[in-house]
Amino acid sequence: MSLSRIALAAAALGLSASGALADYQLTILHTNDFHARFEPISKYDSGCSSDSNVEGKCFGGSARLVTAINAARARAGNSILVDGGDQFQGTLFYTYYKGKLAAEMMNKMGYDGMTVGNHEFDDGPEVLRGFMDALNFPIVMSNADVSREPLLAGKLAKSAVIEKGGEKIGLIGLTPQDTDELASPGANITFTDPSGAVQGEVDKLTAAGVNKIIVLSHSGYVVDQQVAANTTGVDVIVGGHSNTYLSNSSDRAKGPYPTMVGATAIVQAYAYGKFLGELNVTFDDAGNVTAASGEPLAMDASVVEDAATKARIAEASAPLEEVRQKVVAQSGGMIEGDRGVCRVQECAMGNLVADAMLERVMDQGITISIANSGGLRSSIDAGDVTMGEVLTVLPFQNTLSTFQVSGATVIAALENGVSQVEEVKGRFPQVAGLKFTWDLAVAPNEGRVSDVMVQKDGAWVAIDPNATYGVVSNNYVRGGGDGYKMFRDAANAYDYGPDLADVVAEYLAASSGYQPYTDGRIAQK
Repeated sequence: MSLSRIALAAAALGLSASGALADYQLTILHTNDFHARFEPISKYDSGCSSDSNVEGKCFGGSARLVTAINAARARAGNSILVDGGDQFQGTLFYTYYKGKLAAEMMNKMGYDGMTVGNHEFDDGPEVLRGFMDALNFPIVMSNADVSREPLLAGKLAKSAVIEKGGEKIGLIGLTPQDTDELASPGANITFTDPSGAVQGEVDKLTAAGVNKIIVLSHSGYVVDQQVAANTTGVDVIVGGHSNTYLSNSSDRAKGPYPTMVGATAIVQAYAYGKFLGELNVTFDDAGNVTAASGEPLAMDASVVEDAATKARIAEASAPLEEVRQKVVAQSGGMIEGDRGVCRVQECAMGNLVADAMLERVMDQGITISIANSGGLRSSIDAGDVTMGEVLTVLPFQNTLSTFQVSGATVIAALENGVSQVEEVKGRFPQVAGLKFTWDLAVAPNEGRVSDVMVQKDGAWVAIDPNATYGVVSNNYVRGGGDGYKMFRDAANAYDYGPDLADVVAEYLAASSGYQPYTDGRIAQK
């Protein structure tokens, strides 16, 4: 129908032509925290065999996402596809290809925008820049000053404007303020407060006549709600980082989809490509959200895999197969590594990794092992354990670090570890050769940790704040990652031990049938 005929029809209804055209419908398709899960995954977020995939037991994978995205676009009018960060890291695909395969798949799917996740900095600005150069769409990050980083200055923008259906849409990026502790961005990048950074970009976009604004936020569900409350002019926040599942139909959801804070709609779609978020938004002529509804779409066996994409991923996986399929051990049960468990309490995967680290170096006088739960990326199911599964749990190529610190420093490290448990942060400590109690009722870093015990002559004794202890962790934690800055100046530090994944694989192999367990080494009052 021509515009003149629309105007005549509107006039017959007693409406102005502009009023009839006021509402703008937009479908926002979104992913977050994909972590190189190009192949289907199991219910435990780790590898899923081809036989299990045929049996309908697997989820996600790039081939399913291609099908689901195409179907969603076909039923939508105006639509965009965006990502909440952390495409990098998580499987051998990233270890081998770095960002190249992620860029290829995102271009194939036709993404319109992405924010920078903390894991996009795992290999420094150089790998991030190579990834950015390969993308056919903007990648944005507002809350950082990159002007002193030659690889990103003038390249990584704070926001971008895209156009759909004749309407301009502003995209603002957001990454964790503590990315310098979570990854390896280098000394030339400074991260800033998220709310202030977002408001500054909203004001610029609004002044340029853009009245539909979406924040792509890799900052977590809690921070997203704070940003929504502390800013004006933000219509939608597409989240990431906390791997939060929002839904209106599942009792496993952390909140409704969308979660409304004032007039701002907040969405997130768990992680690993298990869901494709689909939010339908109606804007009025002034750019205000008048309706927002939707639901994450499960990428289960009901979604047929796109044949061409499946073939491409199979081709890309060929160089990885020999390493990945090697069976290194057997497990008598599922080894629990879910982030929702390991980041708030003792877990079986945490015990396995901490025990393996300590066993490897205990002949060097090391008596304490501390592992950050953020380094544990999935569970392992019962039966054969492949090297690919171990690498999915421990994908970061971290090495063992040994060092000496005082008992007081160990206690300070544990305080840091439980300081952000309310936000389910990865600094939560899994330990060996050590046990402790913590109390959520006490303020962070104000004595949450108590009853810290270490082993001496085969017995548990109270830790001596003035004594010196040998500790093993990974090089990321020893370097101050996840807030463990108290380890940076440790004495006799050696950060170049064996790869953590190899250590755990060899420990499992030597166990003659590993039995997962917890034993109360971490207690909560």
